[in-house]
Amino acid sequence: MAIAMKADQRPCLTKGELRQLRLQGKVPGVIYGKKISEAANVTVDVKELQSILRSHPNAIIEINIPTAGKQSVMVSDIQRDTLNRQVIHVDFHQINMNENVRANVRIHAEGDSTGVREGGIVQVILHEIEVDCLPSSIPESITADISSLAMGESLLVSDLALPKGVVVNADPNQVVVTVLAPQKDLTEEEAEAQAVETEEAESRSKEAQMEDTKSL
Repeated sequence: MAIAMKADQRPCLTKGELRQLRLQGKVPGVIYGKKISEAANVTVDVKELQSILRSHPNAIIEINIPTAGKQSVMVSDIQRDTLNRQVIHVDFHQINMNENVRANVRIHAEGDSTGVREGGIVQVILHEIEVDCLPSSIPESITADISSLAMGESLLVSDLALPKGVVVNADPNQVVVTVLAPQKDLTEEEAEAQAVETEEAESRSKEAQMEDTKSL
């Protein structure tokens, strides 16, 4: 279900004018899309935008674009202040509800793992993953079921149960979650080996993410 958001048209502003706009609780933004002949410069309410980003970061938003009428859009980029992390600019892209889009979705680990019951520690390597699907099919999160993991075992991207119509853009062998043995029970050599193994898993995950980004 789409979330309605009010947007006001704005002219191109100077840095000083943009600063004043933000002091008034507004965020400058731009809307792009196939149905928009020229990028639309708009302002939106900062509290309304932050509420959507917190609860539904991949929400389908209905905005009445001054130059193109009511359109379905999604947030494509957010710029934040480097000091206070406040949103200072937002980009929206107009979408077709019948065409696939790409979105980053949070991964949520859950389940009663055998390894955890034995004292193991769950370590999430991949916190979010890029998916490809229709806008209406974007999941709020993807569950990583760790119930079957024993100590020292890992859950891979290929092990994730995906909703119908959702495809992930990631290496199937990328580690999502692993169950580590508690450090206090390890010898110095075992602890070192485990650290190397974890570092390699994280490295593979980062490399896979970089490859995915390059392919966009």
